[in-house]
Amino acid sequence: MRRIDAIGIGLGVFVAGGLAYAGLQLIGLDGQNAGIWSQFLLVVGLIGWLATYLFRAGSKKMTYHQQREEYEKAFLQKRLDELTPEELAKIQAEIESGN
Repeated sequence: MRRIDAIGIGLGVFVAGGLAYAGLQLIGLDGQNAGIWSQFLLVVGLIGWLATYLFRAGSKKMTYHQQREEYEKAFLQKRLDELTPEELAKIQAEIESGN
């Protein structure tokens, strides 16, 4: 994530909180209750985002893990493609013999 993306997300959350506060005041809540409920909504949103982040990190669905796995597969495939038929037969014989 770039720095400008983080700034944009921060500003977006700030604006969302202000809009929630204004919206709650429009539907009839006083300033104190509107502030409490807008903070509650932002905290629930933060906890929801954190839960999705922890799930992605725990299940290794993060971009870094996916890129690393793709790189390793491509690297091993390239190495496999570079082997001669004799080397492939030797490796296959070793695998079949259990070594």
